[in-house]
Formats: sequence, C-alpha cells, structure tokens
Amino acid sequence: MTNELSGCVAVVTGASRGAGRGIAVELGAAGATVIVTGRSTRAEPARSYGPLLALSKLAALPGSIDETAEEVDRAGGRGVAARCDHTQETQVQQLFRRVEQDFGRLDVLVNNAWGGHEVFDGVFVAPFWERSSVMAQWDAFFDRGVRNHLLASRHAAPMFVRQKKGLIVTTTFWDRDRVLQGNLLYDLAKAAMTRLARGMAEELRPHGVASVAVSPGWMRTEFVLAGHDTDEAHWRERPALARTESPRYVGRAVAALAADAQVMRHTGRVLRVGDLAKAYGFTDIDGRVVPPFELDDAPAAHGGAEEGAA
Repeated sequence: MTNELSGCVAVVTGASRGAGRGIAVELGAAGATVIVTGRSTRAEPARSYGPLLALSKLAALPGSIDETAEEVDRAGGRGVAARCDHTQETQVQQLFRRVEQDFGRLDVLVNNAWGGHEVFDGVFVAPFWERSSVMAQWDAFFDRGVRNHLLASRHAAPMFVRQKKGLIVTTTFWDRDRVLQGNLLYDLAKAAMTRLARGMAEELRPHGVASVAVSPGWMRTEFVLAGHDTDEAHWRERPALARTESPRYVGRAVAALAADAQVMRHTGRVLRVGDLAKAYGFTDIDGRVVPPFELDDAPAAHGGAEEGAA
C-alpha cells in the first residue's frame, strides 16, 4: 500500500468484476477514494448474464459493487459502492451529481462498463456473415459499450474542465492497429473506444485534462478462470493460461498514470499495460512483468481478447 493517491477521487465504471474490479482495488491500494459503479449489488446481481453463466458453468454471477468497495477498503483506500446502469443517462447524470455533492471534485474517471459479455456465445473466431448473433453484438458492443464511455465522459468532463485537471482512462483492446480477424464487431467496437479516447484528448487538452486508452492483455477474469475450470490459486496448473495476467495488472497501470504529475504527455495515446509496467516499474501480483499481448503469439489470442480484455 502507498499513499500516492491520497486525496484522489476516482470513479471506476463496470467495477463489479474483471478489469474494473482490479483497477478499483489498485487505486484504493494507492490511497484513493474510489466510487465503484455497476449494476450488480450483493442483494441483486445483474440479470443479463445467463448465457455466459451457462458457458462458464457458474451457478451465480461472481462479484458485486459492494464486494469491490469492501476490497478497496481492505487495500487501504475508501470504497463507495454506487449502483448505476451506465446505459441510462439519467442514472449517469445522477451519479456525477452525487460525486460533486459528496466529494467536491473528481480526479480520475475509468470507463470500463461493457455490455459485450451479455451476448458472448462461446464462439471466438468466425466470419461476420456466419455469426447469427452479429447484430446482437452490435447492440451490446456499441449501445452498451462505446455509448457507455461517451455518456460517462460527457457528465464527468464539466468537473474536470472547471478544475483544469483530470484524467479519463478508457479500457480497450489494441495491438498496434492490427485487426482481430474473426471477431469483426469486437475489433470495431474497441477501435471506436480507442478513437473516442483520442478525440476527447484533443478537445480536453486546452483545459489540462488528459484522456488515454489503456489496453490490457489476456486477463484471468472470473469468467476466464471458470471457463478453464480453475481459480486464481491454481491457474498455473493450466498451461493455456501461462501468458495471462491478473486484473490487478491493469489496475496498477491505471494507478501509475493517475499518480503521474506529467500524465498530459500521454494524452491521446493508446497505452499497453505491458509497456506501462516497464516504464513505471510495476509488476503483476505474482511479481512478473507480463509483456504486452500480441495477436501473433498464440491461437488463443482471439479467446483472450474477447473474454479477457475489458
């Protein structure tokens, strides 16, 4: 635990599980107050994950904003659970009004809420014309993915502009503009998120506000571990997971950016977590510096990008 982010107020969207949870916890470990948002509470999990639960052979949806907020507390920060459906503009507007009223400031927004898992059918690679779910993917990836990021940024930006300071982080998937063949809609949505981060950077630059896209590799999310019939304590027994990284790895990348007084030098860029680990000197939770994920590395790359990235 450090106090690099003591006094920092951050909002992490889609933080019940996966990358969002890892980011929230690491911001907390650096001393931040983290508003943890999402639809899943301990009392009422999100109800739209039925197909993925069946594929993962899980009886219940893992994670909630309450559990993440508690983990932020245990890490040394302050976690605040705030239920929000990021597809609903009224709820998003109310969220940021609450942040301003309760904390008087906002230092970091992490755009991570993503609807793609709700339509995941277990098919990693297939031409777009053969995918029966291609239009359902469009709705999930864009209306409940890209739109979520724009909506949160729109309501956070006025606070940042007034402060003349702030950081927007958009989680994405990127490998130096290579195309993720066989998963056209996923590739297109992540490219749109990357472009959104760059476009916002240009408009926010005169106000001293940074916007970056951050690309993790193949993460050992709850669903990835379940899909390989293992858990965080035993994943090394699965050779297929050898190149995976924990969701805390991207969390450490975001915490490093948030603590960087010169973060404006990165604005408008797409930053791979493996590269940031070398630049800022952090490791994953097991002490490894996991290199940036590249599409040429393994056939599992497609599965890693679809199921393990944000």
